Amino acid sequence: MPIVAVQSRRLYREVADQLRRLIRIGEYPTGARLPAERDLANQLRISRPTLREALIALEVEGLVNIRVGSGIYVTDPAVMPPKVSHIDGIEGPFELLRAREFIEGAIAAEAALKATTSDIQRLDQVLQCMRDLPKDRDAMIAVDRQFHTTIAAMLGNAVLERFVTELFDQRINPYFERLSTYFEDDSTWKSAAIEHRAIRDAIAAADSNGAKAAMERHLGASQERFSTNFEEVVSAEEART
Repeated sequence: MPIVAVQSRRLYREVADQLRRLIRIGEYPTGARLPAERDLANQLRISRPTLREALIALEVEGLVNIRVGSGIYVTDPAVMPPKVSHIDGIEGPFELLRAREFIEGAIAAEAALKATTSDIQRLDQVLQCMRDLPKDRDAMIAVDRQFHTTIAAMLGNAVLERFVTELFDQRINPYFERLSTYFEDDSTWKSAAIEHRAIRDAIAAADSNGAKAAMERHLGASQERFSTNFEEVVSAEEART
């Protein structure tokens, strides 16, 4: 028997594997509603964010259909063709946000000690751009990226700047994009803009601890915004009716 390379498995991938097996053996047939998120997380003894990552992965694969305000239903893959065929090689959205919270908090703390007047001016230009932009998701993501990379650039370390850029760009994957469609809207971008302003003000005041805390609050709030029960979410279309 040949030796097989050992692979580190993310917990959400193991959860997705288990749910996928249950669907394929008919435990949850096509059209069936999965247990509520809270109940499913309790049964699996995992956190809600881990379950959320697994469910999003299965939806991207075309195995389930998430209906906001209702629940998660097993679907016919022929009806929902997959965007990706498997979940290996893609980091979970919450994993990315937790990593960014840890790393960018430290970077913001250091930026508060190193920022020059021109650095703050560049940050102000980004914030102004954020206020002036039409509420277009792609445009908002681009200016959000610019805000975070501008702070990283204040340290004068090309490796850290590239690392923050690459970490941010990992959100442009099928899982993160799918999750965002449920939870990002004008109100969440408005909240993010307020949080960005708090980070800017702490850096401008050379408040290292305050900048670190503000960055961590911002990225922690992003995780909270993505953690609302699917059963409790009201779609933008439903909110207008």
